[in-house]
Amino acid sequence: MKKILLVAINAKYIHSNLAVHSLRASAGGCKENVFIAEYTINQMKDDILQNLYIQKPDIICFSVYLWNLEYVEAVIREFHKLCPSVPIWVGGPEVSYETKAFLEKHAAITGVMIGEGEDTFRELCEYYVSAGECLSQAEQLMIDGIAYRNQTGEIHFTPVRQPKNLSDVPFCYDDLEEYANRIIYYESSRGCPFSCSYCLSSVDKKLRFRDLELVKKELQFFLDKKVPQVKFVDRTFNCDHHHAMEIWKYLVEHDQGITNFHFEISADLLREDELALISTMRPGLIQLEIGVQSTNEVTIQEIRRSMKLERVKEVVQKIREFGNVHQHLDLIAGLPYEDYESFRHSFDEIYALWPNQLQLGFLKVLKGSYMYENAKRYGIAYHDEPPYEVLYTNWLSYEEILKIKCVEEMLEVYYNSGQFEVTMKLLYAIADSMFDFFLELGQFYEEKGYSGMQHSRIKRCEILLAFLRGKKNASEELFQEALTFDLYYRENCKTRPDWAPDPSGYKEMTRTYCANGKMSHLEPFHYHFPEKREQGADRLPVRRANPCWVVFHYDDRDPLDHQARVEYVGTSFQ
Repeated sequence: MKKILLVAINAKYIHSNLAVHSLRASAGGCKENVFIAEYTINQMKDDILQNLYIQKPDIICFSVYLWNLEYVEAVIREFHKLCPSVPIWVGGPEVSYETKAFLEKHAAITGVMIGEGEDTFRELCEYYVSAGECLSQAEQLMIDGIAYRNQTGEIHFTPVRQPKNLSDVPFCYDDLEEYANRIIYYESSRGCPFSCSYCLSSVDKKLRFRDLELVKKELQFFLDKKVPQVKFVDRTFNCDHHHAMEIWKYLVEHDQGITNFHFEISADLLREDELALISTMRPGLIQLEIGVQSTNEVTIQEIRRSMKLERVKEVVQKIREFGNVHQHLDLIAGLPYEDYESFRHSFDEIYALWPNQLQLGFLKVLKGSYMYENAKRYGIAYHDEPPYEVLYTNWLSYEEILKIKCVEEMLEVYYNSGQFEVTMKLLYAIADSMFDFFLELGQFYEEKGYSGMQHSRIKRCEILLAFLRGKKNASEELFQEALTFDLYYRENCKTRPDWAPDPSGYKEMTRTYCANGKMSHLEPFHYHFPEKREQGADRLPVRRANPCWVVFHYDDRDPLDHQARVEYVGTSFQ
């Protein structure tokens, strides 16, 4: 029996590769010939090479993406030395553009599956299983959607593969054992109705939806299996109102209290009935990723993005007030007509919405995208190697890019980590610009030699306190207490910060209010800090003479951020 091996090299162990599983499910009568091998880019190449060799495939196919291209290329080079007669195929977005140049560069590769691959892969499997020939010896292969070397070594392209009816793609999750402790990926649509110039999804304008009854049946499978998280890979999930509402209604009606569903949406497209439905959802049932990219209107128009910024702000604020949905907002540095001051403004404007996470990314000039075709016009210089990240543009210098990277690092540590929630809200009251604050903090890290190092949470607190000393309105006692609150908010710390009061002074109260031992913690505070759903503080709290006592309950955590439930006991703030 011919053995066809599909290889996925993922960014992390927790990820799974939807593409290879979908290809195997679509292999028809050849499915029993198809096997899957999944690895991560964190594994040693030699270990993967050894494992692939031991499996003795007759044909091997690699799934290629931006993050694993160089890794896959290296594995292919060595595998071909060991098994020169084994045909090697690749597919994926990173090889579906400039395919001829890719094949000319890699003589070891037999061919490329271009674009959508289910039917192409099935026909390739049928060819190899029935004919048993090495493709490089065939004069012509009548399979749409491929590029390969013909008998004389010339690269031959077959006709473009026509888009597939998405409802005809088989469900690939019949067995979930291999997905234990991994994120499940699912698609209910393909293509995108928008034309964002930096995105490859805009190239495929043939937007297709999977049949809703089929989608509901498959979602019920995930619900019945109680999988922790399902990530929809739909590029703009809510571009069709009826489609989105039907799925969200089904999830609300069949929620089993465990599974979380992730969606990438356009916030300004959400209608009031969708918002009303979202407001009724169990906290943690869904999470939303919202790409803002920039608040500069000229930039938004130039990248051919459709977005009503004021509506985005309104929707994000409403959902935040619901208190039941994790929101992840994105910005991209390096876009056309976005200079340093403009990006700084975009950052501060979106930060003020207080999303659960704010991802600060950098433009990646992807092959096949409109941005790639117009890079010279915009003066965009970018890395030659993946992920093709921007170095500078007509509007943004490399030095300014480095400053933004400095901001990004501090944003990840102190905001996106969720470990300094209260402290971040207080800092908002004393910072004229949070962008400037993170930049100055990052520069402080660099000056003191703290950059590029792993630090404990308490060390991060100590560095922040050292940075704040001498800053206007930055009371050391206030921020010491805020950081203590944040430390215990997340966990019952094994190591107590030096500045916190001696707990032996209130042992009796601890015994009274912490009867369940380490699953709770009692701490006194002289300041009333912002509540869970409040945004950044307008002014700093005033110190009270008598402390308020707070109990942190670790057996009752917030489903969105996993912080402990807070209970005020004893003397309270009036």
